[in-house]
This record gives sequence, C-alpha cells and structure tokens, in this order.
Amino acid sequence: MADSLTEEQVSEFKEAFSLFDKDGDGQITTKELGTVMRSLGQNPSESELQDMINEVDADNNGTIDFPEFLTMMARKMKDTDSEEEIREAFKVFDRDNNGFISAAELRHVMTSIGEKLTDDELDE
Repeated sequence: MADSLTEEQVSEFKEAFSLFDKDGDGQITTKELGTVMRSLGQNPSESELQDMINEVDADNNGTIDFPEFLTMMARKMKDTDSEEEIREAFKVFDRDNNGFISAAELRHVMTSIGEKLTDDELDE
C-alpha cells in the first residue's frame, strides 16, 4: 500500500518522521504518532489513532518504524480520498445543497441515469 505514495509524499513523510525520531534510531513512540500525523494535515481521532497503532505495532513494543509509518499514512490517505469521493457523490444528489437528499432529488438523479422509480420505491 505504501507503494501508492508519490516520491514527494514519501520524502515529506520521512522529514516529518525524522523530526519526531528524537534519538535517530528509526523508531517513534506511539505517543508521538498523533503529533506526526497532525503535522502532515491528517486529523485522526483518538480511537482511529489507537486502531492504527494496534494494526502496525504487532509486538506491542510501543514504537513504529518508518516502513510501518508509511503503510499507516497510505491507509489514512486512502480513507480520506474515499470520504471525499463520497461527499462529491452526495453533492450530485443534493442539488439544493441543503445537506439532505429529497425524494425529488433522488428521482431526478435516478431518472437521469435511466432508472425509473415508482412513488412507492422512492418512499422506501
């Protein structure tokens, strides 16, 4: 998954990782992870952060090396992209931008892609 990152992203992540690798041993503690990710524009919740740490810190030694960090960042960025895609798709349906998809808006989109919906189907 980390291979989906650009060279520029890897370089940026390495720089941030190095800032928090106080003793230069190639490891950061789990406590520092949230700070690193926030410095890169990510904003994980405490539970997301704990889940990410648990996924990569298999031996529970409390540290994460750079390859593990890259994998984690690639996953987080993929999740972010997916969320943005869902928001964009929602905007297509929410024509009046009120944060809701009305039956009329749903009918319009479904009709425009060739789906005919009955009133009963819309009510569902």
